[in-house]
Amino acid sequence: MRAGAGGNHSEVGALKRVLVKRPEQAFISQSKLDAEWKQLGYRECPDFRKAAREHDAFVSILSEHAEIATCPEDPSVTIDSIYVRDASLLTNQGMVMCNMGKPERVPEPSALMKEFTSLSVPVVGVIRSPGLLEGGDAAWLNDYTLAVGRGYRTNSQGLDQLKRWLEPSGCDLVVVDLPHWNGPGDVFHLMSILSPVDTDKALVYSRLMPVVFRNRLLELNYKLIDVPDDEFESMGCNVLALSPGRVLALAGNPLTRRLLEQAGVEVLEYVGKEISLKGLGGPTCLTRPLLRATVAAN
Repeated sequence: MRAGAGGNHSEVGALKRVLVKRPEQAFISQSKLDAEWKQLGYRECPDFRKAAREHDAFVSILSEHAEIATCPEDPSVTIDSIYVRDASLLTNQGMVMCNMGKPERVPEPSALMKEFTSLSVPVVGVIRSPGLLEGGDAAWLNDYTLAVGRGYRTNSQGLDQLKRWLEPSGCDLVVVDLPHWNGPGDVFHLMSILSPVDTDKALVYSRLMPVVFRNRLLELNYKLIDVPDDEFESMGCNVLALSPGRVLALAGNPLTRRLLEQAGVEVLEYVGKEISLKGLGGPTCLTRPLLRATVAAN
């Protein structure tokens, strides 16, 4: 990645380079999982060996589409560090390092910044306390429009700092006020209810989406594909675009898959009982895109 590279103000441009953190470096061992899962709000304790196998298969799919970079083990972080998206935000100029709203995850941006240095990925800004920002709350809608959720993980002070970092690029920041849902201990992010899947299509869960923001998507000429109620809790709305109109999704949401395919979107699937369902982190959460190809505006 080089400073000023185009294409990174997108969630759907062809994925060229992506960062992951394997269970061997995030979960470390079954004993670490046993010690941390409940405090961190996981639904169940993951099985370490099964998680490693699931992640290998996940990365195998990714590697057919992009160069893979991997995070090393870091003793300062928890098992949540497998969800590498949340600690940073990708822009055309480089990374903005986040400041985590979940207290247990506060060390992650500093640990990740070391890895960006080793990968020659430029860092253009850092969100400082009292500002909070998590990468799962931010999604590019087009080259000049970034939607950011304001809730328990991202606050107004963090948004004010982000605006200053984005001002030189002339980008518009769309603030989306998120619902209480299951409270401050939940892992609810903007990308829990929004996943762009093509330049003019987005997978959404409208029932939890503010009317003003939903209308903004329609004004931007997005076709909205609504996740069925029965598949929202199983992360049907969380999919990773590999390229325009091609996504990687968590297996087990057949109704959502059918709706995507009917809209002309190709769907690849991975099994993620241990790495996704138990920790509530889908394919976007498990990846930090480092480089995407430029796409035409919708």
